[in-house]
Amino acid sequence: MKLGVVGLPNVGKSTLFNAITGAGAAAANYPFCTIEPNTGVVPVPDGRLDNLAKMYDPEKITPAYLEFVDIAGLVRGASKGEGLGNKFLSHIREVDAIVSVVRCFEDDNIIHVDGSVDAARDIMTVNTELILADLETVQTREEKAKKLNKTGDPRHQEEALLAGRMLAHLDGGKPARIFPFTPQERRVADGWFLLTIKPVIYAANIEEGAISNAQSPMVAKVMEIAAAEQSEVLVICAKVEEEIAQLNPDEKQVFLDELGIGMSGLDRLVIAGYRLLGLISFLTAGPKEVRAWTITNGMRAPQAAGKIHTDFERGFIRAEVVSYDHLMSEGSIAAAKEKGLVRSEGKEYIMQDGDVVLFRFNV
Repeated sequence: MKLGVVGLPNVGKSTLFNAITGAGAAAANYPFCTIEPNTGVVPVPDGRLDNLAKMYDPEKITPAYLEFVDIAGLVRGASKGEGLGNKFLSHIREVDAIVSVVRCFEDDNIIHVDGSVDAARDIMTVNTELILADLETVQTREEKAKKLNKTGDPRHQEEALLAGRMLAHLDGGKPARIFPFTPQERRVADGWFLLTIKPVIYAANIEEGAISNAQSPMVAKVMEIAAAEQSEVLVICAKVEEEIAQLNPDEKQVFLDELGIGMSGLDRLVIAGYRLLGLISFLTAGPKEVRAWTITNGMRAPQAAGKIHTDFERGFIRAEVVSYDHLMSEGSIAAAKEKGLVRSEGKEYIMQDGDVVLFRFNV
């Protein structure tokens, strides 16, 4: 799963990306520092793996991962090719969700592309460019559907009607993600690859001195906008995250405790991204490896098995499942079996977050 880190130039986007991924993306005080997108793969924080490792003493521990993509800064007119607009938009199309970094601090030493800091205006600038690009996409879809409607296939008439409603929605300045889709309409719209249909986390980038009191008027405005469009907000200080990234684990926890924030921005961002994308993890454990596997919420057991190997799905027989909490409370898989807590589940079983699973298969 990919999360694209976007925002106007000089809002702290690449600084945040560097801090949370350690990928060494360039960060500088001028527009278009990021031209080609940098990528970084980040482990999903999961304390369950450490506890399972104590139980199984495995040769290795493998967490689940999310991929972050640092995308070029956007300016007004991107939808018409201004700045690096065409590249910006094409790179966004390739991600599953958007982390939109919004500057929520004043600093005369850091240039703002519009000459002043205004969080609401910056969000509107980014969203407007994405909406304008989507308007063009939907208009093209509507014209094509109307032409094909002459064949008499009712699907084309339905698509044309949906496109017309979507055009009115977008023209009102509203992103596609809050359009009242029916399930069938959503399947059609997913084929349009709209930019504003992607879920969003707004990363409100505050100054270091505001960490203990992160409810500034600008942050409040970001939260208001996010609530109106059913998006999430993460209040974060990119500069502090940069400092945290340079510490060893013991120093990191002491530093976090001193700041009174408990969890790094990386951990909070990854957890929010997981939630936003509707992801969960199931776990496998043994002397060879303790591992977390990422799946979408609602996935059935055979498809989850296929994440490990296609043969597991093709030859699926059953899944032997115990919840992580039950396994920990009993202290071993043998004790959990004695209590009847290890279940045998078939092809219709819907996986739950924290399931510890052994898949039985035959090919």
